[in-house]
Amino acid sequence: MDNVYLWGRIMKKTKQYFLAGSLIVVAIAAFAGIKIWREFTSAYNGADAWVYIPGKASESAIVDSLQNSLGKAYGKRVSDVWKLAKGCPETAHGAYLIKKGDRVIDVARRLKRGAQTPVKVTFNNIRLFSELPEIMGRQMEFDAVDFEAACESVLPEAGFKKPGFVAAFLPDTYEFYWTSSAESTVKRLLDYRNKFWNDDRRAKAKSLGLTPVQVATIASIAEEETAASDERAVVARLYLNRLKTGMKLQADPTVKYAVGDFGLRRILNRHLETVSPYNTYMIQGLPPGPIRMPYASTLDGVLNAPMHNYIYMCAKEDFSGRHNFATTLSAHNANANRYREALNKRGIK
Repeated sequence: MDNVYLWGRIMKKTKQYFLAGSLIVVAIAAFAGIKIWREFTSAYNGADAWVYIPGKASESAIVDSLQNSLGKAYGKRVSDVWKLAKGCPETAHGAYLIKKGDRVIDVARRLKRGAQTPVKVTFNNIRLFSELPEIMGRQMEFDAVDFEAACESVLPEAGFKKPGFVAAFLPDTYEFYWTSSAESTVKRLLDYRNKFWNDDRRAKAKSLGLTPVQVATIASIAEEETAASDERAVVARLYLNRLKTGMKLQADPTVKYAVGDFGLRRILNRHLETVSPYNTYMIQGLPPGPIRMPYASTLDGVLNAPMHNYIYMCAKEDFSGRHNFATTLSAHNANANRYREALNKRGIK
């Protein structure tokens, strides 16, 4: 009887110990689970940051990118969760904007799905087409050589000759995936430009006897002539008047373009003698293409240029950047003399 009683006591204690041990194991597991969950759901507290993962990046390179961009602790958590979810480097290829408050688990999921953030691509104030590939190459994964090659391939098929390449795009801010190919990017930019050139605008250009590229050429000259946006349409009509009467354009900005010096303050006779298809003091009609990439607003300024009879213009002697306009040569000469005197007083040669 004593043995039975003793055995019962042992079994009871064993059950108690087992229960207690189980509770401890459960508690430890729960604690670990809570800790892991907190790690998974911890929020990013730094400044907004971009993570760029190039094509063919290794797993270790991705880990380095995350830690370098997001901080060692947070970046490691993201990479740990991403690896735990069996993330694939090929799928993670792309650009990701991480904002304050983004949770580790959400960032890791984005990487696993390849859910990139579109990048904003901006270009403006471009004079030479050669500037654009460099600008695009700094903002996208492809480089300048890739973009230039894509233009050489796509634009001629769309009807553009090389001097008109600069008219194939509109300065603005666009959204692309960082991983977009150079060719697809060129085609999308061209598509934006073609949407601008709708039937109504093409009809207006035709009524002026111009192609869209020729409209862009006049717009580019108007932009170089004046920084005053409200003057550009007036300047555009002046050149349209000259074309209509058979006068040479004699636009100073085209001479600067031909010489290759956009900083010229004073156009001299030696500059006017520069042999170039862009020197409108020598050639008749329009140069072969735009001398800068004009804005959409200036293109519309050409298409809707207000009617007037001005055929002469000269910079104002107050150096305001604005112009005096004239309908007669005598009035123009008087304006030009005042401007020359102002240049001489300032010692500008």
